[in-house]
Amino acid sequence: MGNGDAPVPARDGTGTMLVGRAEELGRLDSVIGSLGQDGAPAVVDLAADAGMGKSRLLSELCARARRGGLTVLRGRATEYERHTPFQPFTDAFADADRALLAPDAVSGAAAPVLCGAGAVPGPASSTCDRFGLYRSVADVLTGLGERSGLVMVLDDLHWADPASLELLDHVIRHPVRGRVLLVVARRERQTPHSLAAALTRGVDTGAVLRLALGPLPEREAIEALAPDLPPAEAKEIFAASEGNPLYLLCLLQAHRQGAAAPGTAVRTHGSTASGVPTGLASLLLDELTTLSAPQRRTVEAVAVLGDHATPAMLSLATGHPAADELDDHTGALARRDLLRLGADGRWALRHPLLRALVYENTVASRRAGIHRAVADELARTGASAAERAHHVERSLVGWDPAAAAVLTEAAAQFAHTAPATAAHLLDVVLRLMPGTPAYARQRGTLTLARARALGVGGSLRESRDLLHRLISDSGPDDASLRGDAIALCAMMERHLGHSPEAIALLQRELLRTPAPEPRQAVSLGLALGMAALNTVSYPDVRDDIGRTLAVARSHGDLMGELGALALASLGEAYEGETAAARRSADAAAGIVDGLTDPTLTQVSESLVWLAWAEALLERYADAERHADRGLDIARRSGQVHVLPHLLSSRAFVHLNTCRLPSALEAAEEAESVARAIGSSDLLAFTLCFKSLILLLRRPLGDTSALTTAEEAVAVAGGSRHWWASLAGCVLGHTALVSGDPHRAREAILRAGGPELRGLQPSTRPGQLDTLVGTALAVGDAEQAERWAARAAEEAGRMGLHGQRGAALRAEAALAQHHGDPGAAARLFESAAQAYAPSGATLWEAYSLLLAAPQAQAAGDTPRAVALWERARRLVDAGGARLLSDLASLVRPRTEESLPTPTELDQLTARERQIAELVGEGLSNQAIATKLFLSRRTVETHLSAIYRKTSVPSRSALAGLVTRTTLDRGA
Repeated sequence: MGNGDAPVPARDGTGTMLVGRAEELGRLDSVIGSLGQDGAPAVVDLAADAGMGKSRLLSELCARARRGGLTVLRGRATEYERHTPFQPFTDAFADADRALLAPDAVSGAAAPVLCGAGAVPGPASSTCDRFGLYRSVADVLTGLGERSGLVMVLDDLHWADPASLELLDHVIRHPVRGRVLLVVARRERQTPHSLAAALTRGVDTGAVLRLALGPLPEREAIEALAPDLPPAEAKEIFAASEGNPLYLLCLLQAHRQGAAAPGTAVRTHGSTASGVPTGLASLLLDELTTLSAPQRRTVEAVAVLGDHATPAMLSLATGHPAADELDDHTGALARRDLLRLGADGRWALRHPLLRALVYENTVASRRAGIHRAVADELARTGASAAERAHHVERSLVGWDPAAAAVLTEAAAQFAHTAPATAAHLLDVVLRLMPGTPAYARQRGTLTLARARALGVGGSLRESRDLLHRLISDSGPDDASLRGDAIALCAMMERHLGHSPEAIALLQRELLRTPAPEPRQAVSLGLALGMAALNTVSYPDVRDDIGRTLAVARSHGDLMGELGALALASLGEAYEGETAAARRSADAAAGIVDGLTDPTLTQVSESLVWLAWAEALLERYADAERHADRGLDIARRSGQVHVLPHLLSSRAFVHLNTCRLPSALEAAEEAESVARAIGSSDLLAFTLCFKSLILLLRRPLGDTSALTTAEEAVAVAGGSRHWWASLAGCVLGHTALVSGDPHRAREAILRAGGPELRGLQPSTRPGQLDTLVGTALAVGDAEQAERWAARAAEEAGRMGLHGQRGAALRAEAALAQHHGDPGAAARLFESAAQAYAPSGATLWEAYSLLLAAPQAQAAGDTPRAVALWERARRLVDAGGARLLSDLASLVRPRTEESLPTPTELDQLTARERQIAELVGEGLSNQAIATKLFLSRRTVETHLSAIYRKTSVPSRSALAGLVTRTTLDRGA
């Protein structure tokens, strides 16, 4: 493209040279070199303006990774496919060895990402929710990384679809295990808020390394790209480019072809609709002015076709020219470096900016015609509605019932895996649908479906507002639709923290004339009960739930009967009315266990209520069984809104039964879903359980539980929901364990109020036990006595083993405080025995660990040893690191007890000193400064330490030092 013998810069697939990026390449080389190591970033975020050389830098990164033996997958988001779910990931996986992605090698749940829209299952065949899909994709990445290491590069993420952004957010929050690196590139100023927020959180946690590309250095750019030009001219052109590599190349090309001085094309700060700077747009479009009409049509067709730019589709889009004629056009365009042929045989414009400009400048009617032809061809070849939806949507110029049917079907196919896309497609249909009475019923049905998709996708306010309009516009003949809309609206209000509004809406509908038909009355009654549970006002609607149960039974509505019984069991369990809760739970469980999964699909919330009621009643095996069944049903049917509740129930059960690794896994998944749904109340709820699990899962001194509890309280804000008080109690518990009893007491009292009436009745003895600990820690024995007495009174009223155990533990703490270790040991042991019948292994072990030192202090060492050994066996199997550390601290000392040799005994005095400083959390530089050594000397010692102790990482060494210190009673 140069004239005469002027040198033309060597280019890669993006049309730009790599100049002046040595520092960035050095950092990328370092990341690749540390792939899979502890503390290495899992994601690299490359941010820069359009044309600044992101893609060129990525090409060099990919080349270096391949030379290092790593597998490289590269994909790109595209501007005109923003509603094609997972498009950049699918594009990247297209580079993978297909044998590695065969159905027998990976989970079929990942198919929508691995294979694209054509693989999206319909509602009836969906086998997992979108969060299960994300976990499946992470498993695929892990598997690919295990083979040779994996680098996945995703370019132009500022154009990514919502489903891709949510998947990326999941990967940032839960980095893929092993030797896997994800590199994303984006334009800073066009980045969606959700992507920017996810990447910023990743930077804060250390999961993301951010690289920002600035302008090229003038000297390097001129020497590399314009050595043939007089220095003054080269500097003038560089100044006009503002250091943007692509813009500089275009200016140099124009100059070499005899264009006017660059001052006439000085870059302005405006941009085109696609975000391309106007000066750069002018230069890129200028390349098209010399094309023939057939060549211009070919370029336009490639721009419109996007991923479908195969030779066959290109022929279709350009009017079926003869094969040799089309080859002549594409060959000429390839020689001009406007078109490039990919390894998969598809044509593409040489740069996404060029595609955007060509697409924008193609006559609208021609664009629509090409999209329509492609959609028709895809339909003829049997493509799914999901695969055709993009071209159908962009071909529309007015109402088309057939096209609307395709988009509606595609929305249903996307509902579980990409709800934002489903909502968008339904919006397209609704905007074009005639506003005549003939379409009123269909409009209402589609509006309800769109509101549901918006809610599932996290757009709670938009869903609620849409439902408000639908409810207001509904007429007397729309009773069924209106009832469904009100029930859904109440759910959105609850998620938004507006349960009082939900209650008022539901009560008004239940009292309207004519009264709702029985099915609707039951549905609305259950929604009313759930809203009341959220606001800790179940007693106010106890009679309403009773009436709902009666209506369901009188009309043979077994699903309604189940819902009312399950809801009643949870409400009564929460209030501490154990006998009533057990009766309702028994009846609900009898119905559930006799029904098939397909029958239960439409009432999955009943399994939420039942599982939580059973958990509060300390029927952990039943709670786990029903929660797991509910999870399976909810995932297969795409009912995402119930997942956080079911997962939290599972986490709570696994916590109490001392299965901490699986408890944390469930809690983190619940948190991810709650964040995606966008409900602050749900998020506060899930963070409470995550905090408690982290407290027990992490070693003594770890602050992650306290930080999580603080976030739960902050997210709950001034909410009047019961989990706001739960968040305060969790903060109090973690603060007490962290050594801050004043803060602990303040947090619990603020949550419960002066008389503690704001605390959950069914767990109040446990909270009172914590308060006894805070009172004794601050020297207020009199208050501790009062709280312990109240704990015993309330535990006796409820008759629950676990709450009785908490009350006994409070009494034991008082006995210990009064200097009676024998009584304390007996009470702690009685507490452990109280927990045992329900299977609450965690609290049984904790109580035994508290009993052991008291028994030894009372002079009964054999009993102390027996208690300790029993506790240690329970703890070791459950992954409760905090209790393991506590066990090491309180281990009874006998005459035969001698220190057990450890790996640290092999170290020299200096190596042991450095290992201990690593255990304290010091960096290599801090250790070097403290010991007056060079950093290299410290690193040499660390290499020897790793070799002698056989530990793989710095964190593992710190853990070894901590465990050894605790075991030896230091």
